[in-house]
Formats: sequence, structure tokens, C-alpha cells
Amino acid sequence: MSNNAERNFEVVNARIVTPVGTIENGSITVIDGIISNISSGTDKDGIAGSNIPKVDAKGSWIIPGFIDVHVHGGAGHDFMDANEEGIRAITKFHAANGTTSMAATTLTASREDLTNVIDLVSRFMSAPMPYTQIVGVHLEGPFVNVKWKGAQNPAYILPPQPEWLEEWVRRFPGVIKIQTLAPESEGSLAYIKQLADNGIVPSCGHTDATYEQIIEAADHGLRHAVHTFNAMTPLHHRNPGTVGAVLTDDRITAEVIADGHHVHPAGIKLVTRAKGTHNVILVTDAMAAAGMPDGDYELGGLPVHMTCGVARLKESNNLAGSTLTMISAVRYLVREVGVTLEEASRMASANPARQLGIDATTGSLEVGKAADFLQLGDSLELEAVWIRGNKSDG
Repeated sequence: MSNNAERNFEVVNARIVTPVGTIENGSITVIDGIISNISSGTDKDGIAGSNIPKVDAKGSWIIPGFIDVHVHGGAGHDFMDANEEGIRAITKFHAANGTTSMAATTLTASREDLTNVIDLVSRFMSAPMPYTQIVGVHLEGPFVNVKWKGAQNPAYILPPQPEWLEEWVRRFPGVIKIQTLAPESEGSLAYIKQLADNGIVPSCGHTDATYEQIIEAADHGLRHAVHTFNAMTPLHHRNPGTVGAVLTDDRITAEVIADGHHVHPAGIKLVTRAKGTHNVILVTDAMAAAGMPDGDYELGGLPVHMTCGVARLKESNNLAGSTLTMISAVRYLVREVGVTLEEASRMASANPARQLGIDATTGSLEVGKAADFLQLGDSLELEAVWIRGNKSDG
């Protein structure tokens, strides 16, 4: 992160994506890392005086910084085994690719290991973070279905354990933001309500649930689905399964991994048309190999091999997370799926901010919110990243 202590500047001559539309020839003013004004080039009263530094965007896009609610690691590090230096490396890598906030995501593991990760992330969050801001933890597992384990370690899969959650909430209040589980497992409905009662988003994934079981889970508070289509019962016209419930229940927000490997472009089109772009969240599901050369890695203690940027478990050949970045995912949505940049931005920023409960301070370009934004060229190349008003040097 740059050493700009004042965090006072104005970006001019920009196409600014806001919740109410794109402002052509616009300017965005930042004071002490907070957006203080957004105006069009013709709104002279809204433009700060000559005493504030100007950044000429030269017609480039200014969009909100990306928010990744499902990311396991990157740059050779994984949240499950990283130390403080490793977390710093993960956040630096993803900041360089446009992610300004993230939920550190775990994998199925022992109670002790999960508690240690939550503790480390909580302590990392309590100090100034120089790159991507970690806003909480996404627990993916361990209360999932072994039939759809994917890259989850089956040795640690078990039914929901309410006392684990009680401890985590007591010791780390507000840190856990999402937990993914299989809603058909024993005790899951009461556990989903327990999550919701504690302000944690209940999520389905790695699940063998029927359509009816997902709907019942939504009645108890289920509000999220991880990597839609992957590791869940598929859609059939007489047996809609988990996918059918996710696509048709407006209470559930659907994650999508847009890397060309996890979901066909037509599948992503189906999700966005069924859910609307306000109910879809773009995620990376990135693992340690993201940003690294092909070779051997681990995911949740399981051996992984990456070839041509695609990571798969050695034992089963299942996809093992991804090596995706948020900027690459946004480009894929625009180029291959055919959504507009404004729609892709909503799925990569505003929607995840709302789901994580941080939309009052970030996720969209509005006066009073943090100066978390990106500058993109016409070909959607990433030209600059600002996090809390500091220009990233990642």
C-alpha cells in the first residue's frame, strides 16, 4: 500500500459506476479515505478546489472494489495453514487483482484447526491491514455431506455441532459471517436457525439435499448457496434438487465461479436470468495455487496438482477450488456470458457487501462510503486499485 497518509484526492475525467447509473465524464472526491463527492464534469460546484491532488482517469472506468466472500488463499498460501505473513501475502495478491474486501474461507477440518484459523484471522483483523481488508470468516464445512465432498477432507465431516458455534460466537463475536453446511444432515435445521440468530448467513453446499429440503431450510433461515451447480444435487425437470431450489427461491443468493471450468457460460446465464443480477454473487473460490506456476499443492491437507491453471485433487481428479481472480471473473462475465460491466460490478461488489452486512460502508460508490474502488481501461485491464483511499502497490 502506498504511503499516502492524507488520502485526499480527486479522480477526474472518469466513467463512474454508481448504484443509480454510470456517470460519464465524472469526478469522485476522496477526503481522509472516504468518498466525499461524486459529480459529473458539468457539475462545477461539486468539484474540489485546486488544492487537492487530481488523478486524470483519461476516460477509464471507476468501479467499486471487488468483495470476495469465498476465497481460500493465493500466492502459495492457504488460510487453513497460513501465519500472519501468509495472510499478508494472500491479501496482497488479491488486492493486486482488484479485491478490496474478502471473507477468509476455511475448509473441512478439526474443531481445533478451525478455531485456530478463526483466532488468527480475528487477530489479523484487529490490526491495520495494508492490502485487501478481511471482514470476517466464511466457514465452508465441516458439516457437509460426504457424498458431495468435492475437495473437502472426508476424515473431518460430521453433523452440525451447536456447542462449537456457541464457543466461536462467544470467543470471536462478529467474526464468522457465513457458514456452509448440508441442510439434510441431522440437526441442521436447528443449527441453521442458530446461525441466523447469531447474525451469521446460513449457506448450503456440498449437499445431497432435495428441492423440498432446501425450501424447508430456507424457512429456517438459509440464505446462501456456495459455488452454484458444483457439489450439490443437480437440476432435473422432475426432481429439481438443490440447484432447482437455489434458482427459484428468491430468499437464497447464489454464488458463481466464472472461470470457464466450474460452470458453462450457459449455466451462468441461467443463474443470472433466474435470480436476476441482484441475487448472484461472483466468487473466486481461489486456493493457494492462485497466482502460482503449475505444479503440486495442497487444499485442506489433500494433495492437488495444477495443470494449465486448473487445480484438481490427485486422488479423484475433482476440481479443487480455483486459481481465479476477481478481475478475471468479471472479464469472463462480460466477454463470455454477455452481462454489462455494470451488472458484473453489482455481482462482484454490491451483492457480496449486502450479504456480508458491510454495505453501509463499502460495496458501491456513494458519498460517505470507503474509497474502495478500481480504475479499469476499455479492455477491462486493471489500471489502479484504491483501498480505503490508499493506492495499492500490490
